[in-house]
Amino acid sequence: MAWEICLLPAGFIGFFLLLTSVKVIMEYQRGVLFTLGKYSRTLGPGLNIIFPIIQGVRIVDTRIITVDIPKQEVMTRDNVPVSVNAVVYMKVISPEKAVLKIQDYVFAVAQYGQTALRDVIGNKELDFVLTERDNIADEIKELVDRETDEWGVDITAIKIQDIELPLDMKRIMARQAEAEREKRAQIIKSEGEVIASQNLRKASETLSMSPGAFHLRTLETLADISSDPSNKIVLAVPMEVLKAFEKIGKSK
Repeated sequence: MAWEICLLPAGFIGFFLLLTSVKVIMEYQRGVLFTLGKYSRTLGPGLNIIFPIIQGVRIVDTRIITVDIPKQEVMTRDNVPVSVNAVVYMKVISPEKAVLKIQDYVFAVAQYGQTALRDVIGNKELDFVLTERDNIADEIKELVDRETDEWGVDITAIKIQDIELPLDMKRIMARQAEAEREKRAQIIKSEGEVIASQNLRKASETLSMSPGAFHLRTLETLADISSDPSNKIVLAVPMEVLKAFEKIGKSK
């Protein structure tokens, strides 16, 4: 009976050790194995056997992680305050470095991204910041990626989400845009008038070479005007008719 009592705890201990020695790692994960506190190797996905108590595993997710860079108040090179926020897309490519080289690589990337964002935008003028978002994001990515290589982290992309301007600056830019639209409208209108005047000149030259065509055009104009009873009709007498009356008067 005493032997049975002793075997029961031993069986539970053995079963517990068996369970803790089996480590299942998902396809998108890697396991950093430590033996007596020292790095041994990196475990791949699937079933892995470890020695409990003397070995431990730190699981690292190797999927792409999104890190939000909160809105930052940055002064551009031409002394305009702007609020900018961005998002960082990162991926662990060396799990052992991500565990051994830095305590929290996600937090570190977010902090370094904020610093790089401030440095890059602070050296650019406002017009460049507003029109060259992709170039600015690429420059920030290059800075962050260069630093995080030592951490076993790859920065796949950085996207600037929003650039917010002060209210007075928005009003100034709105007035500038309105003035630019009016300028374009005046240019288009003047170009249209030039083209119309050229077409009128060509039409008048064509009509002057054929008096009959000129009379026909006059009749067409009168017909168009007479369609509306409220219009007043002013008859334009051709010069040929006046000359004919003048000749009749001289003959008398």
